[in-house]
Amino acid sequence: MNNFKTELEQEVGFINDIIEKFLPDETGIDKKIMEAMNYSVNAGGKRIRPMLMLEVYKLCGGNNFLEVYPFMAALEFIHSYSLVHDDLPAMDNDDYRRGRLTTHKVFGEDFGILAGDGLLNHAYEIMAKALIEGEGEIDKKAKAMEIIARKAGIYGMVGGQAVDVELTGKPLTEEQLDFIFRLKTGALIEAAFLAGGYLAGCDDETASKLEKAAALIGFAFQIRDDILDVTGSLEELGKPVFSDEKNNKTTYVTLYGLEKSEMDVESMSNEAVNIIKSIGNNEFLEELVCNLINRNK
Repeated sequence: MNNFKTELEQEVGFINDIIEKFLPDETGIDKKIMEAMNYSVNAGGKRIRPMLMLEVYKLCGGNNFLEVYPFMAALEFIHSYSLVHDDLPAMDNDDYRRGRLTTHKVFGEDFGILAGDGLLNHAYEIMAKALIEGEGEIDKKAKAMEIIARKAGIYGMVGGQAVDVELTGKPLTEEQLDFIFRLKTGALIEAAFLAGGYLAGCDDETASKLEKAAALIGFAFQIRDDILDVTGSLEELGKPVFSDEKNNKTTYVTLYGLEKSEMDVESMSNEAVNIIKSIGNNEFLEELVCNLINRNK
């Protein structure tokens, strides 16, 4: 797709406009919490998860786009909350994200915690309101909300985070690394795919295919992250390289080696794209998946 980069920039801008409509107003005696939440969301993310949701919605024949917008915003708010909490001193203790100070460094650790709490709850408020008042069939919206809640919770992202935190600094087994990859990174990508499919009215067979493709994408994405830590440069990544090695962190590369890691990324990428093609035609989504998995930063 020759115009992919242009289309990608346009879609990010379009999604940012959607997200802005769901941000809380920075007014009132408690406006500091709204400011902290909005600062977190506006930190310059790639908007990959809402973009995947929108493109899968199209792939599955969805055409009433107003019904998918609230769920796109909600998923991005959940992703943003997870990053805010990741950066806290008790977790990764990071001062910078995407080239600017993290939320807790600007607003204080207390408001870093509260901003994450606020974003998570705001996401559920948005989805609940869409369920009651918004466009589309209530059953489809209820399925989308349930899958987002489950994939973000203890059986998804939070479960993966918990195991990752518990085992920080310890050597991991293949089973433990697999578990962390599938839940911590893959769960919200699966949420994006399944919510997009459910909102478009996909059947159970298609939903199963979507979940499989998303799982492959999430896993390959994390393997690529591990590869880049040993092959990338500071200039490309915008963060120090060899950080995993310095922290004695078990990665896919340390367990399986660079050659197998590269091969597995390619095979998972191809399998995911083939699954997408078996569902329908969306060249932009296919290109997006390939760029996401095979990125250099």
